[in-house]
Amino acid sequence: MPISPIPQGVYPSVTALDPKALRAKGITLVLADLDNTLAPYKVLEPDPEVAAWKEALEREGIQLFILSNSRKPGRAQQYAEALGVPFQGHSGKPKKAGYLRAMERMGRGPRETVMVGDQIFTDILGANNAGVVPLLVEPIRLAGNPARYVRYAIETPFRMLGRRRRFL
Repeated sequence: MPISPIPQGVYPSVTALDPKALRAKGITLVLADLDNTLAPYKVLEPDPEVAAWKEALEREGIQLFILSNSRKPGRAQQYAEALGVPFQGHSGKPKKAGYLRAMERMGRGPRETVMVGDQIFTDILGANNAGVVPLLVEPIRLAGNPARYVRYAIETPFRMLGRRRRFL
């Protein structure tokens, strides 16, 4: 089966993903990218809105897990500890091994897991490869790196297709 770069919906932010709606779909684990998904690059503390969203997930029996490709020493760990969630850095997205390791650690399978990220060719492609529902969010901030503008421009057709495929 070909691996798809198309998400199951495009959402304005992680906090736009309603925990009750996720639970109604049978979701018990949210894997989330860190940079430009949960927080802007270099930010080490969660903002109050993300912390409140994490608490709402927990009230619905959903665990949040940070699945990051960050190679910056301590970045994912410091943010995860501040938020009070487990994490995995150096995940190797889009390879499916990182997704499978995270689900195994949490005792969950693909049918009860979603991946939330801001990039098609890492987060979404990897989630589809691992059999996890891929949910794309708009990047928090593009400023600072011209390559990001190019990458997001290349992703535009897949983002447009994803807007037609709503999971929630």
